[in-house]
Amino acid sequence: METKKTNRASLENRRTMFLEIGLVAALAIVLTSFEWNSSTKDVATLVTGNTLLVDDETVPVTQQEVPPPPETIKEPVMSEDLQIVENDVKIDTEFLSPDDNATPIKIVPYIEAKPNVEEVEEEEFIPFAIVEEKPMFQGKDANEFTKWVYGNIVYPEIAKETGISGRVTLQFTIDKDGSVKDVKVLRGVDSSLDNEAVRVVSKSPKWTPGKQRGKPAKVKYTFPIIFQLH
Repeated sequence: METKKTNRASLENRRTMFLEIGLVAALAIVLTSFEWNSSTKDVATLVTGNTLLVDDETVPVTQQEVPPPPETIKEPVMSEDLQIVENDVKIDTEFLSPDDNATPIKIVPYIEAKPNVEEVEEEEFIPFAIVEEKPMFQGKDANEFTKWVYGNIVYPEIAKETGISGRVTLQFTIDKDGSVKDVKVLRGVDSSLDNEAVRVVSKSPKWTPGKQRGKPAKVKYTFPIIFQLH
């Protein structure tokens, strides 16, 4: 059985009107939401995933005090009230204090002190290698002394029998008068060889002394003697 409706009871004819009314209502709601004013304003801050609402704070305005300007120095003002005094007052130029006495003071003339000049002490001994004028042996150089030593040395018999040989290093001083002093062994081999080397060098004739700054000087000389069996 079919249901029959009249044209007035059918809502299909009013669909357009209802649609227009809905659009107008939605538009009115949107406009009202834009014009809505909130009395409080919050600022959202995201901190480690949590939303915090921080109210606006009012920062007080501070004003820095300005220091007062420095005081200006006032220039002295000369007084215009000048008094003219007659120059007839006698002034006693002799002044005596309680400490004065009748004993005259002796004035000693000023003598300028001489600067202290430190005396430069020369070295007591000067090495043979650096002396300005080297000592001379019998009018010749040190090679002549070497020839004299080997011409006067005697190989000790005990050293020959035991087969001892080697190099003896001596050190001695050629004094300011050319004499040989302070002969000693720096490096020895055997007592027999050492004593023979000292004996020969100690009998050395006088040298022509060496000179430093034009003056005779003590010169220290190192001299090797080689003992060798043939």
